Amino acid sequence: MALSARMPELGALEVLLAVARGGSLNAAAREVGVTQQAVSARISSMEAQTGVQLVTRSAQGSTLTAAGVVVVEWAARLLDVAAELDTGLAALRQDRRTRLRVSASLTIAEHLLPGWLVSLQAAARQRGQVAAEVVLTAANSDAAIEHVRHDRADVGFIEGPHVPRDLRSRVVGRDTLTLVVRHDHPWARRRRPVTAAELADTALVSREPGSGTRDAFAAAVRAALGPDSGLTPPVMALSTTTAVRAAVLAGAGPAVLSELAVADDIAGHRLCRVPVDGLDLRRELRAIWLGPGRLPAGAVRDLIAHVTNGG
Repeated sequence: MALSARMPELGALEVLLAVARGGSLNAAAREVGVTQQAVSARISSMEAQTGVQLVTRSAQGSTLTAAGVVVVEWAARLLDVAAELDTGLAALRQDRRTRLRVSASLTIAEHLLPGWLVSLQAAARQRGQVAAEVVLTAANSDAAIEHVRHDRADVGFIEGPHVPRDLRSRVVGRDTLTLVVRHDHPWARRRRPVTAAELADTALVSREPGSGTRDAFAAAVRAALGPDSGLTPPVMALSTTTAVRAAVLAGAGPAVLSELAVADDIAGHRLCRVPVDGLDLRRELRAIWLGPGRLPAGAVRDLIAHVTNGG
């Protein structure tokens, strides 16, 4: 229920309790750390607000009225509860600074977050601080969104092309998808790039629905070939990038994966990069959180600011 306009503030009730303990306005002023005039004005303002006389003033001092005695008893209980709330909020703030729940898409969790976290810890040590303990959940982008939305994660990192309107986001990096095949695949020897239409008509080894990589590739195809264009169903859909890479290496077929995930395979000549024509396969990597547009206080802000500042 909504409180009436006659409900005094906690600070005013604290002044009233100081008067009750000290027995005078002067004693209350010394306890609270303000002038006697300020205490008198605060009491008068509270009496006017509540419509109840609380203190009787005389040359011998200030005493509570019968109503004031009752109000002081109520106020003492209320301030005890407020103190518990204040202590609890302080503990929650401390927990948000010392423990950070992160949910990240697999590409970010496997290839970027470890470096970010090591760098963040090093920066904290240089400042003489202790970095937050990070509890990391690696999932696909859709799962990371749900974790943040339902308060199972303080911050998420996704690679999909869209951010839900109920979440806030900030770009923390960029990535490029690349088409890869095994070296004995016919595309490894072709002289011209694979077109967007050819790629859309090919059964690929793919990540599962909800994967940011899969969604970003589908969005790129729609941008190139039209909003009604679709993809041929994958030859297999796997839940991790590692499994997709292994399937390509085993000869299951081509795959479109993050450059981050296949760079070592390309450098080691285990996989072959195939040029693609007519598709913009660049994408943004984003941090997401629930709440106001500004970065949340505490460990979430520390991590995102560190990453975006090139930490």
